[in-house]
Amino acid sequence: MNVVAFLDYAAVLVFAITGALVASRAQLDLVGFAFIACLTALGGGTIRDLLLDRNPIFWIDNPAYLGVAAGASLVIFFTAHLFESRMRALIWLDSFALAVAVAAGAGVAISLEQSPTIVILMGMITGCMGGLMRDVVVGDVPVVLKQGELYVTAAFAGAATAATAKLYLIETPIALLACAAATWVLRAGSLAFGWNLPVYKSTPPKT
Repeated sequence: MNVVAFLDYAAVLVFAITGALVASRAQLDLVGFAFIACLTALGGGTIRDLLLDRNPIFWIDNPAYLGVAAGASLVIFFTAHLFESRMRALIWLDSFALAVAVAAGAGVAISLEQSPTIVILMGMITGCMGGLMRDVVVGDVPVVLKQGELYVTAAFAGAATAATAKLYLIETPIALLACAAATWVLRAGSLAFGWNLPVYKSTPPKT
């Protein structure tokens, strides 16, 4: 298994767990668990592959990805009650999934010899779109849009790290490790220490 495939599997697994935890908070049935888990785990990579005209899409080419997501949803269906705080577990698992998925998306673009701009965009799409679809479907405010939090910014910084590393001819595994590390450090810092970007504040019009 090459490094990109490993990252794809890891991203699918962890994002599936976050999707199943969201399903547990929404008190869905087993089919609902599997649907939300698979949507979360496979959504970002599916959009990435469609945009890159990568045929067949990764989970159609290898249905084992679908099996990993469905299996994770089954396990969480019977064990979600063991998490002391599902929301806290969800947020931190999501930060890890983001880091791995951004690296996976950037890695796919690098393997297809795309430009640095496309590497960055594919990393961001792979990392952010699955969670966005998950939150919209269950009616939550998308994590990627939470006011002031570093989420899309963390994905951008991580993917940019990978693209920059490749420009300097750094080996792909090292570039992707740096990508995941940069993404997670920024996201974790936002969660643990309140790192954020300034938000727009409207002012009354002058009379």
